[in-house]
Amino acid sequence: MQAPDRRLFWLNDSGAVAASYALALPVLIAVAAYGMDYARMAGMDSELQNGADQAALAGASQLNKKAGACSRAANAAVSLVANESLLGSGANAVTIPLEVTCDAVGQIRFYQDKAKATPATSDANARFIEVQVNAKTVDYALFPVIGLVSSGNMDAAAFAGLGSAVCKVPPVMMCNPNESTDPAFTTANYVGKGIRLIANDGGGTYGPGVFGYLETDAGSGASATSQVLGRELVPGECVSADGADVKPGVQVSVLDALNTRFDIYANGLNQTCGDGSLCPPSANSKKDFLKGAGNSCQISSGMGGQGWRVPVAPYRPTSPVNPLSNAEADALSPMGYPRDMCHAVSVTGACTGGLVGDGNWDRNAYFRTNTANWATIPNFSSTFGTTSPTRYQIYRYEYANSKLASQGDISGGLTAYSAPVCQAPGIPPGTAAPDRRVLSIAVINCNAEAVGASTTDAEINKFVDVFLVEPSSARGTGGDKVTENSDVYVEVIGETTLGGGSNAGQSIRKDVPYLVE
Repeated sequence: MQAPDRRLFWLNDSGAVAASYALALPVLIAVAAYGMDYARMAGMDSELQNGADQAALAGASQLNKKAGACSRAANAAVSLVANESLLGSGANAVTIPLEVTCDAVGQIRFYQDKAKATPATSDANARFIEVQVNAKTVDYALFPVIGLVSSGNMDAAAFAGLGSAVCKVPPVMMCNPNESTDPAFTTANYVGKGIRLIANDGGGTYGPGVFGYLETDAGSGASATSQVLGRELVPGECVSADGADVKPGVQVSVLDALNTRFDIYANGLNQTCGDGSLCPPSANSKKDFLKGAGNSCQISSGMGGQGWRVPVAPYRPTSPVNPLSNAEADALSPMGYPRDMCHAVSVTGACTGGLVGDGNWDRNAYFRTNTANWATIPNFSSTFGTTSPTRYQIYRYEYANSKLASQGDISGGLTAYSAPVCQAPGIPPGTAAPDRRVLSIAVINCNAEAVGASTTDAEINKFVDVFLVEPSSARGTGGDKVTENSDVYVEVIGETTLGGGSNAGQSIRKDVPYLVE
C-alpha cells in the first residue's frame, strides 16, 4: 500500500478561514459590545437626564415665593417624574429622594440666583431648583462576555427656574433711587412716599432715580413708546419679570402720552391716540392743572383762554416740613394731589432722601382748598382708616364716594375738574381694568447692572405699583421753576402682585419654568 503524500497535507488550505475567525472572534465581539453596549449606556444617560429635566421643571413651576414653595417644588419634582430607565439594572423607575428644606444640600437643592452662588434660605427667596436623580447601572448585553467591568453608577442633574413675565402693561423701569443704601429696594419702607423720577432723554446715563422704558415687541421709536404709555389696550406682549432689555431713544417727548391718563391731550397725539378715545383718562383725573373755557385739552401757558394751565394761586410751600397755615391754605386755588412738602419747595426739592420723599404732604391744605367736595376737614381715622392717608387712598375714596365735583378758581376764569371733560367718562379705578393712574414699574439697580441706553438682560429687582400724582410738565420759569418737563412724580403703593391685585396696576402674568442647565 502506498504511503500518503505528506506534501498534500501541508499544501491544503481549506480550513484557514476558520482559524482566522477564531483568532479574530474576541476582537469582533469587543467591537460589537462597544457599539451595542455604549449605545445602551448612552440611552440610559438620556433616560436619566430626561428624568432630571422633567423633575427640575416640575419643581421650578412651584417656586412662587409663597409659603410652602420649597415643599411643593420638592414634591412636584419627586411625584411628577414619570420616566423609566428600561436599560438599567433593578427597578426601572427614575427616582429622587424627597427633601423639602429650602437649602442647597442633598439631591434637591434650592438657590437664590442663577449662578448658584447663594443658597436659598426660605420659600420667599428660592428662585431656582437643582435636582439630582438616584444613580443606576446599565445591564450590558455583550461586555460581560469579554470580561469587561460594568458601567458603574450613572446619574444626572438638572437646574431650572421659573421665568415670569408681566404682559399688556406699559414697560416702564426706574433705577433704584437708593441703590447704594437699599439695593433690595425694601418696598415697605417706601409705601406712601413720593419719588421724583427723571426721564432719560436719550442719553446713555441711567443713575439712581432715572426712569426709562423696556423693550417689547410693540416696535421701536418714540411712536411705539407713546402707544405703550398712552393706550388703554397696550400694544406688544410681555416684559420679563427677571431680566429685560432697556429701550434706547428720546424719552421726554413721549410723556405727552402719559399725560392722557390725566385727561390732557397735547397736539401730535393723533397717531398714538386717534381722536383720544384710544387713550382714555382715569375716571378720577384730579390734578394741579385747571381748565379755561373752550375745547382745548392741551397744556397752555398764561392765564385765561382755553386749555389746561397752572391756577392763579398754586400750591407753593416755603418749608419742606411745615404745612401751610389755614389762612395761607384758604388763599389757594383748588389743589390737585400735591408732592411731599420736601419735594414741593423747589425743582430739586429739599428731602433728606433726595429723590425719595418722606410721605409728609400737606393734607390740611388739600382738603381746605377742595371745598366743593369737602365742606369740612374729614376725620382721617374714621374716613380713611389711618391718621396719615396716602394720596392714592384719597384718590380711590373720592371716586368711590362721588367726591369729584368741579370747582371754580378764585380768579373766576378757570375751573378745577376732577372727572374727565375731554374724554369722559374715563376708566373707573378699582375695577378689573388696569387703573389708569397706577403703573407697575420694574426696579433695577442700574449701577450694578451697568445700565445704558441699550443694555440687554438687565436683572429686574422687583416690580412695584406706583400712583401717578401729577401730570408731567414744567411749572414756572427761572427762579420760580418748581418742576421740570422731564419729571414724573409718583407715590409708592406697594409691591406688584403679579397676576393682578386690588391696585390693578397690571393685567396678565405668565409663568414658564425653564431649564438653565
